[in-house]
Amino acid sequence: MNRPVLLVIAHGSRDPRHAATVQALVRRAGALRPELRVETAFLDFNLPSVPGVLDRLAADGVRDVVALPLLLTRAFHAKADIPAVLRQAPPSLRIRQAEVLGPSPLLIEAVERRLYEAGLTPGDKSATGVVLASAGSTDPEAIAVIAETARELRRTGWCSVRPAFASASLPRTEDAVRALRAEPGVRRVAVAPYVIAPGRLPDRIAAGAAEADVLADVLGPSPELARLLLERYDAAHAARVAVAHSA
Repeated sequence: MNRPVLLVIAHGSRDPRHAATVQALVRRAGALRPELRVETAFLDFNLPSVPGVLDRLAADGVRDVVALPLLLTRAFHAKADIPAVLRQAPPSLRIRQAEVLGPSPLLIEAVERRLYEAGLTPGDKSATGVVLASAGSTDPEAIAVIAETARELRRTGWCSVRPAFASASLPRTEDAVRALRAEPGVRRVAVAPYVIAPGRLPDRIAAGAAEADVLADVLGPSPELARLLLERYDAAHAARVAVAHSA
């Protein structure tokens, strides 16, 4: 059985840094699996669009596609937007939507990588409070996943970890920074953006980190995220094969 094409679907942004970062991440994942055809598409703002890539794949004779939402939680885009656009695909394509990226231990590793790159060391953990700052969502499931991710990060040894949100939810990054300052044992405060690529909301996170001691970079094309893309692809492909064999 031929392996399906991996189609990574990102949200898109008017900020040119967003698409550039997404493309760098997808290239890194593709380099780990050179035999795999990997494509990128965007829901909004950027090209290529999802319908455009699906039409091109069908024209190329592709039959099987794993569509991977480049999202950290299962919020509205994963539950509604992406399934809706995939339903409009050419009928010759068999498409399976992979799970979103989070939660995953690899995301925790990526967050810590960015904190260390920003100047912290493992020896700083016991005296450092971390704000895990995400874009935010009105979806309770997504909020719960962010909270659990913050707890998992705390279990790796950081003095304290608090979730924060750039939109839709509270607290804001600056409020979480101030709250950590007041906690016993916290001698420095770091902000870790729990977002994949730069854009308007990550910029809001950075502005809210003005009173923090350390601001890490977005997750971006980290090796952990590249591996995670392939993990989600493999799981979706294996599920499709299992269904085919049981039919």
